[in-house]
Amino acid sequence: MPEPSGPAPQTAPPAPHPHPHPDPAPGRGLPAGEASPPDRDSGLLAPVRAGVPAETAVTDQAWLHAMLAAEAALARAQARLGTIPGHAADTITRAAAATRIEPRLLALASRETANPVVPLVAEFTREVAALDAAAAEYVHRGSTSQDILDTATMLVTAHALRLIRGDLHRTARALARLARTHRDTLATARTLALHALPTTFGLKAASWRQLIQDALTRVDRLLDGGLPVSLGGAAGTLAGYLEHATAADPASYTEDLTLAFATETGLATPDLPWHSLRTPIADAASVLAFTAGALGKFAIDVQTLTRTEIGEVTEPTRPGRGSSSAMPHKRNPVLSTLIRSTALQVPALAATLFHCLLSEDERSAGAWHAEWQPLREALRLVGGAAHTAAALAEGLRTDPERMRHNTGLTQGRMLAERVAAALTPHLGRARAKALLSEAADEAARTGRPLAAVLAAAPELAAHSALVRPLLDPAHYTGAAAPLVDRALPPRADS
Repeated sequence: MPEPSGPAPQTAPPAPHPHPHPDPAPGRGLPAGEASPPDRDSGLLAPVRAGVPAETAVTDQAWLHAMLAAEAALARAQARLGTIPGHAADTITRAAAATRIEPRLLALASRETANPVVPLVAEFTREVAALDAAAAEYVHRGSTSQDILDTATMLVTAHALRLIRGDLHRTARALARLARTHRDTLATARTLALHALPTTFGLKAASWRQLIQDALTRVDRLLDGGLPVSLGGAAGTLAGYLEHATAADPASYTEDLTLAFATETGLATPDLPWHSLRTPIADAASVLAFTAGALGKFAIDVQTLTRTEIGEVTEPTRPGRGSSSAMPHKRNPVLSTLIRSTALQVPALAATLFHCLLSEDERSAGAWHAEWQPLREALRLVGGAAHTAAALAEGLRTDPERMRHNTGLTQGRMLAERVAAALTPHLGRARAKALLSEAADEAARTGRPLAAVLAAAPELAAHSALVRPLLDPAHYTGAAAPLVDRALPPRADS
């Protein structure tokens, strides 16, 4: 069945109408029912996305307006090519921008059609007819539900990704400032949960930023041509569109119509109709899962470093943030906790979207329908995590003195690698490594500093002058500082 069109040419769906009509007018065709379900999802169980811009960008209202945007854009594209009158496209666009259709009632009607576009087209056609009966004949002309909903999905995804991109840029800039400030701040590198070698906090921050930059690269790539319009007609042949352009050459008309539709929406042009070729959805899933993981790495490191016994960083605070219901003394790391919760959820949502690549025939009975909610949830979770990460990075407090103190907790044992390397020319590689391994074990067992154990080793008596200066962690951070310099952009771009 053909479907609706959308408002003005833009990549973001229009803002929701401020006062949607609570109930359909008598005889309007939508089923009676509650305008809002009694257990409406308010984000109570997903605080990471509650109240953030990306949440608003993917609401039912946003998706409804994106579907109408697609309907209007299609009408304008057809008018460009002379398939429908220009005044009809103008009327359809005006009606789409002023609609008062209630999403909840569309949802109830969708139980009879398995997608919201069928009832939307019927209701929207009535609204257009109220403005101009002749124009109503051109609503959803030659189209199909999947063209409209897939195009709307791309509009919503693009809008949410632009919000996510903005927050990723904020996070990257804040982490660049941290890395630059702490380029030479001595800190402990931990491997498999244990102290490994000295590093700098600047290199930690630069590493977090690198993952955020990697996410930005993937988001940019998706926004630059990876989100296409959907235009295939009922079975991917565009036959319905061609039927209403009887004098047109099929090859040139379908190419021109796809390009005009893409121009009107601000989306890309696909090589083929993609009703059952779900690359755009899989690409979005991949980008969202990677971004969630990149943000999650930052979050889980902050959680580790903010532990009471480590205390090297502290999340930004404000009244009420991080408070415990039972323990007045606690200020929990809630920002990193929220971000980590996203990183644990989104890969599973992405896996569902990848499963939907198994889309049978030319249109799927179920795989397409299974995409909608996981994609929406992934978009708003990652949107919430990115927004939270920006606040975390911009307000993260550091304690360089505690970082330096922690480098001494193993009493020199994490310098064993350095000492072994320095002794290799004198004792041979195998003997130097064995000697330092034995000395480190004894130091751990007895609680003595590694320097004291080495000083008492007869085999090292002749090399004491060589060993002593090697046990200062500040002088064994390797290329940490130059690596920070390499990773960061010129200061003006930070």
